[in-house]
Amino acid sequence: MKIAAFPKCYEYDIGLHHTMSVFDWVEMARGGLEVEGLEIYDRFLTSLDRAYLEQVAEAVHAAGFAIPMFLCSPDFTHPDGDERRKAVDYETRMIETARLLGGPGTVCRILSGQQRPGVSREQGIEWVVEAIGQLIPVARSAGVVLGLENHYKDGQWSSVEFALKMDVFLEIVTAIEEREWFGVQYDPSNAVVAGDDPLALLAAVQGRVVSMHASDRYFPEDVTPEQIEQARATTGYAPYLKHGVVGRGLNDYETIFRMLAASGFDGWISIEDGLNGLADMQASVDYLRGLRRRYFA
Repeated sequence: MKIAAFPKCYEYDIGLHHTMSVFDWVEMARGGLEVEGLEIYDRFLTSLDRAYLEQVAEAVHAAGFAIPMFLCSPDFTHPDGDERRKAVDYETRMIETARLLGGPGTVCRILSGQQRPGVSREQGIEWVVEAIGQLIPVARSAGVVLGLENHYKDGQWSSVEFALKMDVFLEIVTAIEEREWFGVQYDPSNAVVAGDDPLALLAAVQGRVVSMHASDRYFPEDVTPEQIEQARATTGYAPYLKHGVVGRGLNDYETIFRMLAASGFDGWISIEDGLNGLADMQASVDYLRGLRRRYFA
């Protein structure tokens, strides 16, 4: 098991406002993070030209890191068939990009799409499974693994994830038989945000996890028991459900690592932290390295 990092603290600076570049992030990580890999988000890229992508890959590798995971947010639940075809075409290009950046074995994160009025559960699941079925041969040909994440919402989407709730997510995963080029990118904190049990979700997908996001959520000390119960039943980010250092929040990482080790997991875990700076992210790194020594030695 290896550890990577994703710059949650700079996600909008790099991917939306462009006040930072992906190269700035690589240099920051070089100087302050003891990880083996850097996860790249498609919105961090300013071009899909081969020369530019090779420049990004070269910068990451020169800094001593691999690119094991590539974040994409395809939207397969649009009611317009032309838009769904565009989503498949987009993801085809992203699979090619993931291969160019990270090489064979790179995990390319995919999503189901957005929850839209008028799209039933049954129809949405059918569209998502159909789209992933079209993409699996593309991934196989590229040597890239598709990782469907139990997600809340892409930062630039207007609606939450179609497969936000565990039962919908599991119905999609179960409908796809492919085991080599398709699996689950597991995020325990997204299960917390969805109001589901992260350990129950992991138990249901054990053996199909190809990568993981490590983040944590916590309640501030002044939050009342009533607010805590309200947050547990709320879909989305309650204002008093905070994002912090891994191992100091609501997720039971000891049990998560024990379950991953028991299932034979040998992939990458990427840290989503650092909202208060790189020192917090390194604290998360230190914590996960300790768990790795105990469970994956």
